[in-house]
Amino acid sequence: MTSSLGTQVPIVLAGARGHGRWHLENIRRLQELGTVRLAGICELTPLTAEEIPDGLGTPEQSSDLGALLDSTGARIAVICTPIPTHTDLALTAAARGVHLLLEKPPAPSYTEFRRMADGVAGAGVACQIGFQSLGSHALPAIRRMIAEGTIGDLVGIGGAGAWSRPESYFRRAPWAGRRRLNGVDVIDGALTNPLAHAVATALALGGATRAEDVTEVETELLRANDIESDDTSCVRVTSARGLPVTVAATLCAEHPDDPYVVAHGSSGRITFWYKQDRVLLQRAGHGPQEFEYGRTDLLENLVRHLADGTALLVTPDLTGGFMKVVEAVRLAPDPAPLPAESWHRPPGEQRRVVPGVDGLVAASADTLALYSELGAPWALPRGLRTEART
Repeated sequence: MTSSLGTQVPIVLAGARGHGRWHLENIRRLQELGTVRLAGICELTPLTAEEIPDGLGTPEQSSDLGALLDSTGARIAVICTPIPTHTDLALTAAARGVHLLLEKPPAPSYTEFRRMADGVAGAGVACQIGFQSLGSHALPAIRRMIAEGTIGDLVGIGGAGAWSRPESYFRRAPWAGRRRLNGVDVIDGALTNPLAHAVATALALGGATRAEDVTEVETELLRANDIESDDTSCVRVTSARGLPVTVAATLCAEHPDDPYVVAHGSSGRITFWYKQDRVLLQRAGHGPQEFEYGRTDLLENLVRHLADGTALLVTPDLTGGFMKVVEAVRLAPDPAPLPAESWHRPPGEQRRVVPGVDGLVAASADTLALYSELGAPWALPRGLRTEART
């Protein structure tokens, strides 16, 4: 399959290590299909030949994104760099008329997000934000079920993310686990980065994707690890239509499992494991039904948009609601350290575990309650919970 643009679309990848390796493999997949061509890699330290997957040739490399875009004639820039660099790099590409796939979270603050989104719109380039779960075909299917009254009236959305990360995860980069670095916002917390998909997917099911859809955000931010940012936290968003959207997350799970979101109805519920594109429908008077769906790759969607006007799946405006959550987390007091007796390291493992947190994460998704409302022994007193109204 070749691109209907008539040739392979030249792409520059900024940030090819870490999560960037996933983008390298995805670009290789599309290059083998004849859709794109990796023209350049932007990294502070060039990749070695061994770091470049077979089949991608010898793309030009530079630490200067603007110069690399100029020399390669790239039409698309994939930006997978540290969070605080997103806005400036996106605007560097936009100023050259280069279209964008910008990794999540799109920015560390709402001000930076608006500067990016407004600059990109003013330049007239297409921009896709890298919430891959929003390319799942399960989302429109679930929306149809809700609209048709399959689970009765929608009463709320819950999200659960019980993950585990070793202590080394927070040392992988200077910005990891930081709220700020050298006076610049980073906001690398559980809700805003590793489990950001849970927040974005829950907001998408709750019809609160745009900034104006979010009227209130309540946060409870805590940490078991010796970091600045949160690793065990929850958030409850109230949408403009009054619908609660609650997400609980931890990187200190006892038994890590796939994250999911739940649409609660007056006569049933729909559970969506967004990494698997798997859906479970449970409703009164019927047996449970399971469905599996496909997924549209966001880079492929961007290429098709440039070729024939196919609608983009995740524009900046459709992540404004998520950025309201990021802003609430940014403005909240620094995460409270959990008492030393509330976590431990499993024998032989260099990770911190909070006993009972798996059940609390699940209970939050089930009941739309925050940790303090569930009686977690280490939760913040309800009077210290941060609320942000928009």
